[in-house]
Amino acid sequence: MLIDTHCHIHDVEYPLDIEQTIKRAYENGVEKMICIGTSQDDSRRAISFANSHDNIFCSVGVHPHEAKNGYSEIDSLIDITNSSLVAVGEIGLDYHYDFSPRNIQIEALQAQIELALKYDLPIIFHVREAYDDFWPIFDNFHGIRGVVHSFTDFPENISKSLERNLSIGISGFSTFIKDEVQKEMFAMIPLDKILLETDAPYLTPVPLRGKVNEPAYVRNVAEHQSAIRNISLNEITDATTKNAFVLFNLKNKHNQKD
Repeated sequence: MLIDTHCHIHDVEYPLDIEQTIKRAYENGVEKMICIGTSQDDSRRAISFANSHDNIFCSVGVHPHEAKNGYSEIDSLIDITNSSLVAVGEIGLDYHYDFSPRNIQIEALQAQIELALKYDLPIIFHVREAYDDFWPIFDNFHGIRGVVHSFTDFPENISKSLERNLSIGISGFSTFIKDEVQKEMFAMIPLDKILLETDAPYLTPVPLRGKVNEPAYVRNVAEHQSAIRNISLNEITDATTKNAFVLFNLKNKHNQKD
């Protein structure tokens, strides 16, 4: 079994047929997917979509790009009795684009960390070119469980993540980077701390560059990890599936209609 721990196939702009996308995922051994909220409206869509599909889960949160548009309604979207909802995210800081003012990004991050701790949910973090501000904020809280999603940085911040017991999300990015230090880094992350993801429809892995990314392609990320670690694909799938079940407390669920 494979699990795509981070995708956006529920998004209104997702360009492929969603039901066919899910079918292809199943055909490639991807039995569970987590749809990630990026704004208040998008989080509502993620909940509705997950509630209407077996084996699809969701998170709710406001991405740093969307922080300027508000995050106060996320609390009302969290229902811990809903087995579809497994995390808060994706939340964090993105100083590469600065689509939201940095002070607003920080406020949104702090408020949503507080929500995750309030409801004892793991957090899906998005951090880009902002770790110098991110770590002091993170360290102001205690008991955070979570993952740094689609890690694209360097070994120093891998080490800081692992020191804080965070998991590392490995996406298609790991299959096409050219920096030799980063290539070695992705092979050295402890197997019990990695999660596989696509970030679909973005970051399509090699050898499928140029196509719209989809959960089925998480198999390519797994195969790449198998190759660079020189271990069997089964070892990768077994470990990463276990990691996902533990962090997100994934449970069997039946269709739930809104």
